[in-house]
Amino acid sequence: MLSVDHVHKFYIKGGFFSKEIQQVLTDISFECGQGECLGIIGESGSGKSTLGRLLLGLEKPDSGTILFEGNNVEDRRARRGQISAVFQDYSSSINPFYTVEQALMEPLKQQRRGRFEAQDKMDLLLQQVGLNPSYRKKYPHELSGGEAQRICIARAVATEPKCIVFDEAISSLDGSVQMQVLELLKSLRKIYNMAYIFITHDIQAAAYICDKVLMMRNGRIEEMVHIEQIKDVQSAYARRLLQMIIT
Repeated sequence: MLSVDHVHKFYIKGGFFSKEIQQVLTDISFECGQGECLGIIGESGSGKSTLGRLLLGLEKPDSGTILFEGNNVEDRRARRGQISAVFQDYSSSINPFYTVEQALMEPLKQQRRGRFEAQDKMDLLLQQVGLNPSYRKKYPHELSGGEAQRICIARAVATEPKCIVFDEAISSLDGSVQMQVLELLKSLRKIYNMAYIFITHDIQAAAYICDKVLMMRNGRIEEMVHIEQIKDVQSAYARRLLQMIIT
C-alpha cells in the first residue's frame, strides 16, 4: 500500500555566498501494508518528522520515490481523503474559532455527504473517540488536552482513510491520557482496517501499538524489526534505545 524506495532529502543552509548542504534523510526504504501499524522511532534530529512530512506529500524527496496505492504521494488528487495525519500540537490543529462540529464538518464535506448523513457520521465519530454529542458545540479552549487530541483523531478518521500518520501524537499528553489514546487508536484500527505510521521517540508506546518498528538515527534506518523480535535488535544504537526504557 505505502512504498518508500531509496528516498533522500537534504536542505540547503546559508546565504548567497556560502551554502551548506544538510543531508536529512539518506537511502530510506520500507513498505507498510493495509491494516499494518509501522512505528518510526528515533531521537530528536533523527529525521523521523521530516520523513513524516514526505509521506504526507507536504515536502518532496530530492531523490527516490514514495508511492501510495501505486500513485506518487505528491499527487494530491490521488491521495485526497486516503492519507490523513494527527500531529503533536493539538492546540494549533483546530481553528480556535471553530466549534467541534465545524471542525469535524470540514473533512466530512470531502465525502459529499448529505446534511443529515454528515450529522449522523459526526455523532458516530464522537462516540468512537469516547465523546458524547454535546461536544459538538464546544470550542477548542473548552477542551482538555486529551479531548482536543480525540477531536483531531476523529477528524483524521472522518474520511475513512487507508492510512493515518501520527507524528508524536501522544507525546504532549499526560501518561494516563496517553494510554487511553493508545487504546482508542487500537480500537479504531480494528474498526476501519487502517494502516498507521506511528512516529515517536517513545519506544514503549511503539511496542504497545505497532506491528513492526524501524529505528532511525542521523537520517538513516538503523534497524527494522517485528515487534515480537524487538528484544533481539542487533545494532548498538537500537540496543541503547531499549536499555533506556529498561533502566
